[in-house]
Amino acid sequence: MVGQRPGKAPEAHEGLDVPPGAVGASGRGRDAAASSARIDHNARWDELDASQQDNNDIVPLTRGEAEQLFGAQVSRPSRVTPFRVVAAQVVLSLVATLVWWLFYKQPADAALSAFLGGAICWFPGALFAARLKQLSQAGTVFNWMLGEAFKMGATIAMFVAIAFWYRDVQWIPLLVTYLIALKTYWIALAWR
Repeated sequence: MVGQRPGKAPEAHEGLDVPPGAVGASGRGRDAAASSARIDHNARWDELDASQQDNNDIVPLTRGEAEQLFGAQVSRPSRVTPFRVVAAQVVLSLVATLVWWLFYKQPADAALSAFLGGAICWFPGALFAARLKQLSQAGTVFNWMLGEAFKMGATIAMFVAIAFWYRDVQWIPLLVTYLIALKTYWIALAWR
């Protein structure tokens, strides 16, 4: 482009400057110019990324600074543990099962479906909590991700197994109880 320094990529809003004679019937000239502009543009972003990596001056807060900003409770360990969350999920599932048994047309099927809906939530959570306790010394992000993947896989497998093998499932009690048990995480976060 006119007035542009060599090696500088065109800005996004400027577009490509392709001479009219460079574009043939197939548009190859425009494609070549677009790919070269894309390469130049990517090179410019690489330069920006490299310069920003040198400027990473992030300093973590000290305990005193964190307490001053967020209060004294920031240093206190949480009362909410994964096992307490799972226990709360089991209790809420049992309460929901009782409610469905008392107030639904087909109480036995509704209560069993509600209990299974709660179990779909708390059983994989209990396995995940046990895995966390077992790996507490070697807890890494990768182990955490594997545990979460296993938890999601177990949840999906339980939904599929119930859909195939329990013919009298009542989906409304199952799903409502599952969602109630699932929201226990939010209650636990607020309770902290």
